[in-house]
Amino acid sequence: MWMTSKRSKMEIEEPRGFQAEWTQRYLVVEPPEGEGALCLVCRRLVVANGEPDVRHHYEAEHDYYERYVAEGERAALVERLRQGDLPEAAPLTPEERAARAGLGLARLLALKGRGWGEGDFVYRCIEVMLRDVLPDHVGVMDGIDLSPEITQQRVLDINQNLRSQLFNRAKDFKAYSLALDDQAFVAYENYLLVFVRGVGHDLEVQEELLTIINLTQHFSVGALMAAILEALQTAGLSLQRMVGLTTTHTLRMIGENSGLVSYMREKAVSPNCWNVIHYSGFLHLELLSSYDVDVNQIINAISEWIVLIKTRGVRRPEFQALLTESESEHGERVNGRCLNNWLRRGRTLKLIFSLRKEIKTFLVSIGATTVHFTDKQWLCDFGFLVDIMDHLRELSELLSVSKVFAAAAFDHICTFEVKLNLLQRHIEEKNLTHFASLREVVDELKEHLQEDEKILDPERYQVVICRLQKEFERHFKDLKFIKKDLELFANPFSFKAEYAPISVRVELTKLQANTNLWNEYRTKDLGQFYAGLSADSYPIIKGVACKVASLFDSSEICEKAFSYLTRNQHTLSHPLTDEHLHALFRIATTEIEPRWDDLVRRRNETNP
Repeated sequence: MWMTSKRSKMEIEEPRGFQAEWTQRYLVVEPPEGEGALCLVCRRLVVANGEPDVRHHYEAEHDYYERYVAEGERAALVERLRQGDLPEAAPLTPEERAARAGLGLARLLALKGRGWGEGDFVYRCIEVMLRDVLPDHVGVMDGIDLSPEITQQRVLDINQNLRSQLFNRAKDFKAYSLALDDQAFVAYENYLLVFVRGVGHDLEVQEELLTIINLTQHFSVGALMAAILEALQTAGLSLQRMVGLTTTHTLRMIGENSGLVSYMREKAVSPNCWNVIHYSGFLHLELLSSYDVDVNQIINAISEWIVLIKTRGVRRPEFQALLTESESEHGERVNGRCLNNWLRRGRTLKLIFSLRKEIKTFLVSIGATTVHFTDKQWLCDFGFLVDIMDHLRELSELLSVSKVFAAAAFDHICTFEVKLNLLQRHIEEKNLTHFASLREVVDELKEHLQEDEKILDPERYQVVICRLQKEFERHFKDLKFIKKDLELFANPFSFKAEYAPISVRVELTKLQANTNLWNEYRTKDLGQFYAGLSADSYPIIKGVACKVASLFDSSEICEKAFSYLTRNQHTLSHPLTDEHLHALFRIATTEIEPRWDDLVRRRNETNP
């Protein structure tokens, strides 16, 4: 990464302090004293370490002035503000207030995964409440239309507004990475979610949904590739700026000769492109790894138990915690595939294992088979699966923390690989210190079996751990190639310069000798430190910092989409156009706030 001869493409010219173009863009001027930016509208001093601080203030406080878009209008507006002539934002008319309320309710319905028709029900609820509590204000509901057709259109309008904001920000990305998730749609597996993580020159990280691709219409890898390239082109993102690619480890993604990753990397290879870094273990780590460690089809048997509990044991107090956990994950009703995937989580398996005696008693009471409870091999496999999935859960939770950068995430992965080596040695020695559930099963079996009877088969589980080790090595091998780069990025002051690539040694030596930068490094988080680093003095280090920061460091946004689907599977299983599905998932996963005034004005312009 540091050695590439093409790093000039990533060198960032980042002027320090106030920038003249901010005046027209954000309506601020350089203050006569001190640092930051003086807002011409509210006359407040914006404490600004960079452009994001100024932009956030403008978008949060003065979004109204976006209506002055023409260059001449903007210049005239700035001049008026300099003279103290403040154009007042016109108050919203009753019709505009009603439209804004309708938009807000449509967004809330989308966030909660409710059907379009429930808008009318919400309307009636509010009307009843106003009639009893504020009878004089019942008339305010007259202009609010929550019919299914209008609600659908409002959701599409909000999606378009969010999409436009993302594309505007994407223009400033110095580097970006993609996450391709073809496992989120657990109910029917026919969509690919494409997420983008972009970084500007100030190292502000933006993670958003880029597009959703219908796999039934883009069945071949070539068609998928074309759809992704079209989405990138629409967003103004060139392949020259793509740094990383994280995917699930399905054959569609990582097939050796025909996987999408191979096509993407081949397409991205050009004189002006970076070598794309690929890793495939972040997304749905517990879900996909469980298929490697689920010996003896444990999940299928447990799934049958849960179905019986949900249908015939709902009133039993011992199962209330389990049922509550299930309902919070995917509602009262659940299809078989969602149930199967929920059971593959370490926390769920641990809870079920703790209830195994109660489950056995329940199965006996309803006349169901309990053959598994007399099979010592099956019980040992169950205990082992619970333990190994609990270890995977711990790693998955560490990898779900976002905005820590890939260097920290890679440290967690390396630590887990060391842990797997330890588990391998322990299971070989029949040391069950880190296998609490398996140890519990073995102890129980010893009480009922003869002393000379074999209970534990270590080789059986060594094979499983070895398989998991190989999978981790395969999924994260690209990150191992840039291990030194990640270490240097995370610890620039403790990294020995003689071990650094020749191209960066001079800059690194100069940086390590700078006392002021050392103090900043100690007091600021890593992103803030690199954001304040001069691109003029440290162009190579700053450029690669942007690249490292653009790598996905967590599965948070993918898990957010996955959770949204599992919670609202029945609503989303109703016939929806791809456009509406795209809108729902963007609203559910975005961190961008819709520009409500723009939405209201556009509605009035299209519906005079």
